[in-house]
Amino acid sequence: MKIMVIAAHPNLRESKWNKALMNELKNHPDIFIRDLYQEYQNWSIDVEKEQQLLLEYDRIVLQFPFYWFSCPPLLKKWFDDVLTYGWAHGPGGENLKGKEFMIATTTGGAEEEYRVGGRNMFTVEEYLRPIEGTIIRCHGTFLPAFTSHNPHDNILKNEAKRYAKHVLSPKEG
Repeated sequence: MKIMVIAAHPNLRESKWNKALMNELKNHPDIFIRDLYQEYQNWSIDVEKEQQLLLEYDRIVLQFPFYWFSCPPLLKKWFDDVLTYGWAHGPGGENLKGKEFMIATTTGGAEEEYRVGGRNMFTVEEYLRPIEGTIIRCHGTFLPAFTSHNPHDNILKNEAKRYAKHVLSPKEG
C-alpha cells in the first residue's frame, strides 16, 4: 500500500508535537511525507500536481494541529482547489474512489475537554465531520482518525509510535 501524509501545520519548525509525529513516520521509507506550508508558501496550489499525487497513493493521511475546531486555512484551501467538481465529485468525478483517507490531529487541550458537556462542547470527531463528509462526497473511504491530546514530553515518544502504527494499520471496518 502506498501512503502519503499531507502535513498542514502553519509553523511546523516550532511545533514539538506534529514535528515529532512526522519524524517517527520518517523511519518508514514507504511513507511519502509532504508539508503544504513549506511547499506552498505563496498559497498558490498546483492543482494538477496535487491531483496527480492523489492518484498515485492508496492511503492519504491529513495531518494537522486542531486549529479553531477545524484544520488550518491552507488545508481548507487545498480541499477547495484540488477536490474539484468533475474530478473528485459530480459527474465523472470519481478519481478518489477506493482511496483511503485518514485524519491525524493534535489538540492542545486534554481529552476530557472534548466531550459533550466538556469545555469545548463536542468531541473532536464531531468537529471533524465536515472533512469526513467531504471525503465521502468525493467517493473516498474515511478511516478512523488519530487524535493526540494535551502533549507532554513524557508521552511524546509513545504517541509518535502509536501514530505510526495507526497510519500503517490495515483498514478497519
